[in-house]
Amino acid sequence: MSQNRGKTRSGKKGLPLIFKIVITFFITIAFVVVAILGVIFVLEKGPSESAKVLFVKSCDETSAMKWIPHIFLKDAEVEKILSTSDMATVDEGVVTDSDQINVNNSPSQEIEILDVVGGSYKGKLMIVHDPARVFLGTVESFGEFQGTVVSEIADRYDGVVGGVNGGDFLDMGSYSYTALPLGCIISSGYNPDGEVVYEDNGYDASYHIAGFTRDNKFFMGNITLNEAINTYGIRDCVYTAHNTGPFLVMNGEALINEVPDSATYGGGKNPRTAIGQRADGSVLLLVVDGRQADSLGATFKDLAYIMLEYGAVNACAMDGGTSSQMVYNGEILNHPYSPTGPRKCPTAWLVR
Repeated sequence: MSQNRGKTRSGKKGLPLIFKIVITFFITIAFVVVAILGVIFVLEKGPSESAKVLFVKSCDETSAMKWIPHIFLKDAEVEKILSTSDMATVDEGVVTDSDQINVNNSPSQEIEILDVVGGSYKGKLMIVHDPARVFLGTVESFGEFQGTVVSEIADRYDGVVGGVNGGDFLDMGSYSYTALPLGCIISSGYNPDGEVVYEDNGYDASYHIAGFTRDNKFFMGNITLNEAINTYGIRDCVYTAHNTGPFLVMNGEALINEVPDSATYGGGKNPRTAIGQRADGSVLLLVVDGRQADSLGATFKDLAYIMLEYGAVNACAMDGGTSSQMVYNGEILNHPYSPTGPRKCPTAWLVR
């Protein structure tokens, strides 16, 4: 009988302890949720218009947090914020001036890797002095399935030493087909002159593209595929949508609209990737980390000024967020914001 009573007392003591643990857990979760909601409320309803705009745009540029700005803001207000931008659009037919680039006939084969640090970001800059070494690599096939990370795209080609992620792909909510690019792709990966390996709207439609000509000059413009091939001699290019991969610098000038009394920032602070070229032909490959304690990220305006600081005559943003990744000699040099590693992509700018 004494043994039975001991078990009963032990059981009675165990139940309150379990309940205490469960209650403590849920109270902690509740405090965390309330704290997060409080921060969101201050950002969205507080006195700082700049903080609100930056927060809304940063969330909208993610795949999983687009809904957060709608917690305390009306849909119409969110849409109004997202419809404004201080990054200038480029009209159809406007292209880069190739005369501003003088490619060295005997360029250095050196590759420099530099740390880039700003007020809210950290990143890596790869300077490739010979632009002929840079080309666009792709996944083996395109479709409604997963792509691959930059390092695996690089493995498809001989002699590749590094690279960064490339252009846009289909990513709409639950439809995240990272092997299905948008727009058009020209690649010289297996053909030195370049060949069209993907297009989704025909050869006469206008595409917002960035890439390289056969004389190794970085090119940007809104043109058709026929013009890209027959008029401008494009050997490599990707499509970049204006809201996710805008032109940053064109013919030595930052493409930024000065909007008075506006806090548009050119996008939110997020991980970013960009590519550009200096007047001497050297190619700039930039990756900025974001959504981390020591690197919140960069806006498109930040990217434009970084590229100008390092001498870019022309520069364009690529796909960003968890896609942003730089590899060199088999190592990932930056810190992609993802617990599972860099995001899979359909294209990458590679260096032989």
